[in-house]
Amino acid sequence: MSLQVYERVSLKALNSFGVEAQARLFTEAHDDQQVREALAYATHQQLSLLVIGGGSNLLLTRDVEALVLRMASRGLRTLSDDGQRVIVEAEAGEPWHPFVLWTLQQGLAGLENLSLIPGTVGAAPMQNIGAYGVELKDVFVGLTALDRETGALREFSLTECEFAYRDSLFKRQAGRWLILRVRLALSRTAALHLDYGPVRQRLAEQGISAPTASDVSRAICAVRSEKLPDPAELGNAGSFFKNPLVSAALAAGLRRQHADLVAYPQSDGQVKLAAGWLIERAGWKGFREGDAGVHRLQALVLVNYGRATGRQLLALAQRIQADVAERFGVALEIEPNVL
Repeated sequence: MSLQVYERVSLKALNSFGVEAQARLFTEAHDDQQVREALAYATHQQLSLLVIGGGSNLLLTRDVEALVLRMASRGLRTLSDDGQRVIVEAEAGEPWHPFVLWTLQQGLAGLENLSLIPGTVGAAPMQNIGAYGVELKDVFVGLTALDRETGALREFSLTECEFAYRDSLFKRQAGRWLILRVRLALSRTAALHLDYGPVRQRLAEQGISAPTASDVSRAICAVRSEKLPDPAELGNAGSFFKNPLVSAALAAGLRRQHADLVAYPQSDGQVKLAAGWLIERAGWKGFREGDAGVHRLQALVLVNYGRATGRQLLALAQRIQADVAERFGVALEIEPNVL
């Protein structure tokens, strides 16, 4: 067996919240064969298998009595290029933002709005990552996954992934599918999405009237850096709550009470509310109790100021959920995976 397995490994450096937790066993897989070896080893040890990427969408509230497998496979390649539409493939262990930069360096557009999102390529389809008007599904072509129940490889098309807002088949069937590589369709002609005000404003301040995909990427990196703390400096997992979808009637009722309600009508008749607005209006922005807190600039972001435990951060999140539900009648859903 080529797999190296270690006992009682700290996961503090492997989750972006920086909370302390230990894995009973830990290993890394650099290719498909090592993934299969990890599955077999976990079965032999009668342990469950927890797969992680960059640890940026994970809140650990206890030690992990399992074999923790970190996907470390690397590889970027172009599968087809007709001069306009280009299909690229990336291994699951590739860090997401460097992958975005690689596509831009190839002269390809499509991922610029998803710049500076933490995590890995393999984790991106799990919750259909999205930002600034673009979601992964908008450029998605397919992926290869390993069925942990049968050991068979399966190719998934866009439709088969059942993508929804921060959701997918893989999130709903957590523990069954292990994503190995992802394929996206990008373009040599940029069809830019500039609906988000701060991005347009940043480009205007720089005197850029005809932006390229790289210009948009740089603008979004600047906006994200101003709004969201760097996990290397302040533990966090980005947006901690999903923007809730509510009925048009509930949204209308809230707007009668709050004229500045931030809401976005959806094509299905529902209305998406800004979770950050709800949390800030409830008074939680900048709140801190011990080392667990809400970021002072972005109410959507829970932060670890140093020694907060996962349980303390979860307890804070639950208090916010209860308060928002009581004030507005809106249920907030936690975005990271909570263990």
